[in-house]
Amino acid sequence: MASLSLAPVNIFKHGADEEKAETARLSSFIGAIAIGDLVKSTLGPKGMDKILLGGGREGSVTVTNDGATILKAIGVDNAAAKVLVDMSKVQDDEVGDGTTSVTVLAAELLREAELLIARKIHPQIIVSGWRKATQAAREALKGAAVDHGNDQEKFQEDLLNIARTTLSSKLLTHHKDHFSKLAVEAVLRLKGSGNLEAIHVIKKLGGSLTDSYLDEGFLLDKKIGVNQPKRIENANILIANTGMDTDKIKIFGSRVRVDSTAKVAEIELAEKEKMKEKVERILKHGINCFINRQLIYNYPEQLFAAAGVMAIEHADFVGVERLALVTGGEITSTFDHPELVKLGHCKLIEEVMIGEDTLIHFSGVAMGEACTIVLRGATQQILDEAERSLHDALCVLAQTVKETRTVYGGGCSEMLMAKVVTDLANKTPGKEAVAMESFAKALRMLPTIIADNAGYDSADLVAQLRAAHQENKTTFGLDMTQGMIGDMAELGITESFQVKRQVLLSAAEAAEMILRVDNIIKAAPRKRVPDHHPC
Repeated sequence: MASLSLAPVNIFKHGADEEKAETARLSSFIGAIAIGDLVKSTLGPKGMDKILLGGGREGSVTVTNDGATILKAIGVDNAAAKVLVDMSKVQDDEVGDGTTSVTVLAAELLREAELLIARKIHPQIIVSGWRKATQAAREALKGAAVDHGNDQEKFQEDLLNIARTTLSSKLLTHHKDHFSKLAVEAVLRLKGSGNLEAIHVIKKLGGSLTDSYLDEGFLLDKKIGVNQPKRIENANILIANTGMDTDKIKIFGSRVRVDSTAKVAEIELAEKEKMKEKVERILKHGINCFINRQLIYNYPEQLFAAAGVMAIEHADFVGVERLALVTGGEITSTFDHPELVKLGHCKLIEEVMIGEDTLIHFSGVAMGEACTIVLRGATQQILDEAERSLHDALCVLAQTVKETRTVYGGGCSEMLMAKVVTDLANKTPGKEAVAMESFAKALRMLPTIIADNAGYDSADLVAQLRAAHQENKTTFGLDMTQGMIGDMAELGITESFQVKRQVLLSAAEAAEMILRVDNIIKAAPRKRVPDHHPC
């Protein structure tokens, strides 16, 4: 009879690591809660900023309180923390705002779950309770949503309120009236298409944030060629991505042997003739403006100037793509069939000065929705953060134009959902009720954190708010300018229904996924092999 060995059997490769049961769960909880605590202080209108120092030689500096930007920038090694980072990215891509809220809510749910597991409640029971709580909260949110989609005037007021609420937790909070008008005007120009590509944001150092403005048309941060017209009316524009350089032979690695310098001159002349022929083919399209993604060398530039055509070189890929969209043209690389090429059109192209820089302004473009927001500011960091804040506001507004329902902010929606979940827990027998209670408690943590970040007594304010909701004052939330509870409907603190719903569902799903983990297996790290053949 073979003797039984009691030594543990290792089935993994050497170097692989495994965390089991409680250790794995604890590791997940700690990682996720740490991520929540990291971004927690940026939540709400009085949230603080973080400075992110980049690695590398430059050591780039980013100052931000945008949850997604902070989480993208930090490298995390914990698996559960990575789940929350990915979730905040999805929230940013999907609706543009609520990235901090979703991370904090998921972390608070896991904080509650940790306490329940310590009380020997099984994760599957917690998950089951949470699912019922999520469904009840979602229905309550749906019931509280207000829809002014059919009333143009009220809907515009809603959009302004949403923009103000979104910007109030960002750098632009002191100029939120100015920027919310800019954002709403820009989004309403899209006429419901929601295509944010048509809104171009240009950042120019100098001036102050209040000098930022909305320009009806398109601005390109490039220069017009030498001796070419600086102003063109009724422009026919050919947008191209083609090589316009003449001084190198285009056979890679070729060598040309000549027995005299005259032969070199002949080759140069042949190259020039080739370029001249190409320019003539371009001019046959009947254009008065040529925009190229690549460089235009001196000789073709002279030929365009002689023909009275404005030539703009090195318009970067984004610039060319956006110009094609806005002017209604197509990007072309070959010029043999002018009849097949779709040209872009606009009423006027001229040079304009912004600060000390000269830009090219396209007005009266084919796509009437197009516009450019010019941001001014004292430092590059301020401009970058202003752009991120404005991008969030534009994304939320574009979503609201499609899904016109709105809910009240300032912790009002969270308290409303928490009340419904608590009522459901009181009617539910068994351990699931405890899980539902924990869900309601996590929801109430959001207004608590908002009040804490503003330096107010959160316990007192949240207790007042809870009492107000028990008395069916369902529009009450936190007024962070006064440090008291107030009616959100009167204060105009409105948020998009889509954003709130996404925060609730994403946070519940991510927390549930992390809670179900009972084993973490790490692959063995790749061995470093010494390089015997250095370059």
